[in-house]
Amino acid sequence: MRGLALAIGLTCAGCNESEVPVGLDFKALPPITESELAPLGSYRTRDGDELPVRHYPAESETTLLLVHGSAYHSRYLAPLAQRLARSGAARVYTPDLRGHGQSPERRGDIDSIDQLEDDLADLAAHAREQHPGSRVVVGGHSSGGGLAVRFAGSRHADLADGTLLLAPFLGHDAPTTRENAGGWAHPHLPVIIGLSILNGFGITALHGVTALTFDMPEPVRDGTETLTYSFRLMTGFAPRDYRQDLSGVSHPVLALIGSEDEAFLPGQLAPALSSVTDAEVEIMPGIGHLDLPSAPATADTITRWLRN
Repeated sequence: MRGLALAIGLTCAGCNESEVPVGLDFKALPPITESELAPLGSYRTRDGDELPVRHYPAESETTLLLVHGSAYHSRYLAPLAQRLARSGAARVYTPDLRGHGQSPERRGDIDSIDQLEDDLADLAAHAREQHPGSRVVVGGHSSGGGLAVRFAGSRHADLADGTLLLAPFLGHDAPTTRENAGGWAHPHLPVIIGLSILNGFGITALHGVTALTFDMPEPVRDGTETLTYSFRLMTGFAPRDYRQDLSGVSHPVLALIGSEDEAFLPGQLAPALSSVTDAEVEIMPGIGHLDLPSAPATADTITRWLRN
């Protein structure tokens, strides 16, 4: 039962670490002006919904689908998307995942565990329709990286020509994960364990119950954050098992993490991805978890990788 293993992992991830940072450094998030943001457009999903996405255009043979992390939406990815587009390395689409964003239909919830990966597949199809012949790279930051890993192991895997992982969440029981992901994620363990047991018997009616909450400081909130996740959103926004999801990956993978990451263990990322044939892993000096996407060095490294 994946959910039960996830719950157990939440209680012991990083327990062997003698020094565990307390919380994420939200002060590292750069202020984003409206002029930096691409307009909020939309794309149609297989179930007929219109989901929000920002498009940063470029003259490029590559399209990057870049997914945000937990609790917020695509706004904070604007500096990275702008740098990559202006360099000509890739046009960038930054979706607001279902259940997130300025005004989602149901904040913090989705219809089924696999819906986020289906939505991402529909965005990939939209991008290929808009840019025929373009290669598509699927990437994400933090939990967005976890969704990119999940996508790589899904039935949609052949839609991606590459995978980009920025301080990826590989699972609560992964060797990369610090205790409670840096202290800001709070799982409702009795709920997770109970629903995981029921899930093993095919009972899914209670998957909409809240299973995870986030402790985002009041000063950085703007009313568009998503501070609670249902069981199905929590589960679908993470790898099934990162080893299994990545086992069939043969395309190039770039994984970056800051040396000062508060949520994950930088030195464990390369060993965790050692089974991927064409994986490049870099530790970015002096960078933490939340400032990784906006750091100029991150954009430079991704640009070099995409061009090569």
